[in-house]
Amino acid sequence: MLKQERVDFILQRLEELYPETPVPLDHFDAYSLLVAVLLSAQCTDERVNQITPALWELADNPYDMAKVPVEKIQAVIRPCGLSPQKSKAIQKLSEILVNEYHGQVPENMAALETLPGVGHKTASVVMAQSFGHPAFPVDTHIHRLAQRWGLTSGKNVTQTEKDLKRVFPREKWNKLHLQIIFYGREFCSARGCDGTVCEICTTCYPSRKHPKKTKKA
Repeated sequence: MLKQERVDFILQRLEELYPETPVPLDHFDAYSLLVAVLLSAQCTDERVNQITPALWELADNPYDMAKVPVEKIQAVIRPCGLSPQKSKAIQKLSEILVNEYHGQVPENMAALETLPGVGHKTASVVMAQSFGHPAFPVDTHIHRLAQRWGLTSGKNVTQTEKDLKRVFPREKWNKLHLQIIFYGREFCSARGCDGTVCEICTTCYPSRKHPKKTKKA
């Protein structure tokens, strides 16, 4: 299968499997999505969704959150892991939103990336899902699948993002990154598939005999 044939098959199959792509993190505006994505680092979406209702009871907007002691935030989000860093980041970014952006999440990638605890992937998710700007957030799971499917040889998520943006139509990015995440969880997980098991892997590489190892930086 040539690369373009793989790309076309992947697009078609993912659209058949996941015509609807609800954001897996519960949220009600750009701020709640920003905080939820920040919390999801090294934590499952399911656990974040269990924790955020109690966090929103403390404060559900940057004006109120900026006034909540870091210790109180940390006590609520502890099950997410990395709670000392995440609690400080949530309070500080809330302060910045109030002081510099009138309490609004900026609709700007560069501005988002300057916020505490907000990296490129988190900023990309907010730009894509809250504001509708084309973005292709790549996490370690998408990085792994992109390598298994022969779409990148990059050793890190930065290169993989560039490669995926190059091969997939821009208007597909926002939906596609969620479709790939859904497929990975259901059929092509780290343990459930090694590049020789799931439908997309076996269709793209029918003669692959050995597990596909993921390149990491």
